[in-house]
Amino acid sequence: MLRLNSSLMIVTDLDGSLLDHHDYNWDAASEWLARLKQQAIPVVFCSSKTAAEMIPLQKRLGLTGTPFIAENGAFIAFDGEQIAAEEPGENYLALCRSLKTLQPTFRFAGFHDFSDAEVARFTGLTLAEASQSRLRDASEVILWRDDSEKLEDFRMALTEHNLALTQGGRFWHVMPAGCGKGIALQQLQQHLEQRSGEKRTTLGLGDGPNDVPMLEQVDYAVVIKGFSKTPVILTRRDQQNVYHTAHAGPLGWREGLDYFLAQPE
Repeated sequence: MLRLNSSLMIVTDLDGSLLDHHDYNWDAASEWLARLKQQAIPVVFCSSKTAAEMIPLQKRLGLTGTPFIAENGAFIAFDGEQIAAEEPGENYLALCRSLKTLQPTFRFAGFHDFSDAEVARFTGLTLAEASQSRLRDASEVILWRDDSEKLEDFRMALTEHNLALTQGGRFWHVMPAGCGKGIALQQLQQHLEQRSGEKRTTLGLGDGPNDVPMLEQVDYAVVIKGFSKTPVILTRRDQQNVYHTAHAGPLGWREGLDYFLAQPE
């Protein structure tokens, strides 16, 4: 059983995990969020969302100033400043130019191909949230419209541009090669340890294939029941430190924390 103390750090995916897959609410997690805040336990977002999306979300959840990992690890923020991500690679506009060269060969579209209203329509986000989701620093969201058999060819074509492909709970994501949630978390942990001199115990929660590197990196992992057709499979040997939830979204998030953190009466 984990203890609720200041050496603990929660690392969480957002869409489909802390936030509901369909309507983005977090009601079921509210009680735990309040309890974690009371105990001064940081809740670190580790998501495909952008920094522009995460900062107002942190404010709404009362987590302002907490470090976060955005765009699947391509962007890391600490104390309001960005710290280096692994192999930062091309900037967003250059990345989009590379993708343009592949569109005659593969059928796909990126968020840069759409308006805010179009993104809002197919994601369920508000117009303002859709606008924030398109303010990208280092990665692109992809709507794949080609045969699934061509995905591997697409992945190989991306490597020629020093880019990589990862699958989220809802979309595919293209980012600089060498990035990822696990690498970013490792860098953030090193940064925090240098600052405080203390190594934190980490509890991670996620529901999608892009969460696997993060869930392999944390000390304790909660695999939340998700909607991706690709199962979340962890190769770690300490399966006693891994919990698979029966519920999806914030209900599953609460279930995972109940499993590892609920104190006996």
